[in-house]
Amino acid sequence: MLKVLIRNLSIAGALTISGVCAAQPPDFTDLVERAAPAVVNIRTTARLSQRMQQFPDMDENDPGWEFFRRFFPQPGPGPQPNPHQGPTPRMPRPDREVPRGQGSGFIISPDGYVLTNHHVVEGADEITVTLPDKREFKAHLVGSDQRSDVALVKVDGGALPSSKIGDPAKLKVGEWVIAIGSPFGLQNTVTAGIVSAKGRETGELLPFIQTDAAVNPGNSGGPLINMHGEVVGINSQIFTTSGAYAGISFAIPIDEAMRISDQLRTSGKVVRGRIGVLIGEVQREVADAIGLPKAAGALVSSVEGDGPADKAGVKPGDVIIKYDGRPVESSSDLRRMVASTKPGSKVSATVWRNGAPRDLQLTVGEMQPDQAHPTRGEQGHGAGPAADALGLVVSDIPADQQKELKVKGGAQVDSVDGPAALAGIRQGDVIVSINNVDISGAKHYAELVAKLDLTKPAALLVRTGEQSRYVIVRPSEH
Repeated sequence: MLKVLIRNLSIAGALTISGVCAAQPPDFTDLVERAAPAVVNIRTTARLSQRMQQFPDMDENDPGWEFFRRFFPQPGPGPQPNPHQGPTPRMPRPDREVPRGQGSGFIISPDGYVLTNHHVVEGADEITVTLPDKREFKAHLVGSDQRSDVALVKVDGGALPSSKIGDPAKLKVGEWVIAIGSPFGLQNTVTAGIVSAKGRETGELLPFIQTDAAVNPGNSGGPLINMHGEVVGINSQIFTTSGAYAGISFAIPIDEAMRISDQLRTSGKVVRGRIGVLIGEVQREVADAIGLPKAAGALVSSVEGDGPADKAGVKPGDVIIKYDGRPVESSSDLRRMVASTKPGSKVSATVWRNGAPRDLQLTVGEMQPDQAHPTRGEQGHGAGPAADALGLVVSDIPADQQKELKVKGGAQVDSVDGPAALAGIRQGDVIVSINNVDISGAKHYAELVAKLDLTKPAALLVRTGEQSRYVIVRPSEH
């Protein structure tokens, strides 16, 4: 089939799609000439301490011995120890610099500020920046932010070539872009591709621009450039199973990176907001069961005790559908919105609870670096065990346990089987609500189950430990 296609193309003399001649590929030469002078190579070194320079305890037959001999050589020949005089004391050795890695970056101001990735400069004791014209500078780290993978370094220079910053919001899927950097140490390498997707979620704090421009190790920190010669992203990640380019690369949107760099320049760190909730995505079945018009928003699984959300009245099982007047489409949306809010700000939030929206007022707190917070949930009331068509046997929660769990009711699962077990409910879980109706206790729970349409799935809000989640139980499954 491929041979036939090639023969047909050679006869026709031009590739046509639905009768329209395909456009010629763009010429990137002028674009590269304008953008490349501001793209730099970044090399880093780390200080190898005396302790790290010693041979590990291994003999010459160990497979790793040759590696350490070649890359961590010991002092050269010298006076040999006399076996009759005992071992010669090992002389102290000075620390030395060893190559740590390299990446790319780009100059964003003529006075020498350079943007790159956090992972390019992380752990570096010395940073060297090399321009395409071979000028070389020692740089110092202004600030680095691990959560966004953005770093800002500074070289002492003036009238340096600088990149023109663009607007990633104007990018269109299918638009041509180029990447410039130092893949595998090959400086000033240019690759081209198209924008494959925008707002790509990869579990990171920021949404990514996805492209098919070839990006490999060493490209990290380099610019993604549009057809106007403007930087629209920082090449940061690739999707790969081999460690090399596999057709998918990701770039941090430059507007987000510039906002972070402004904070790094003024304070050396990034300040973010937080409201003290654990959140997840809203599945379609959950949305249908709780009466939410569409599967959107951020589902609250737990609430930090005495945190901003707790003080505002947010509860586990709520779905946050608006934040500061803006619709929340996903949990990632909410994370970014809150993180970009200045701590101390007062904002409105709309939650979906018991089948209806409810407006709350939040005072945003400050996110601390990677620290865990205690959580707390709030729910229902109590009265008597009962078995049901869901496969559950439940009982009231004793008062002292309610106090310990910080709940006001609910029904505790004593045993589980059938549909509930298949759905993932376990002994010891607490059933908080069924189909948006809060449970006051075991008797109330049994009454609600008795009224269920057993041909339809039921949405149970279940608490496990300090976290809450919606579980869809299908009574017809056994």
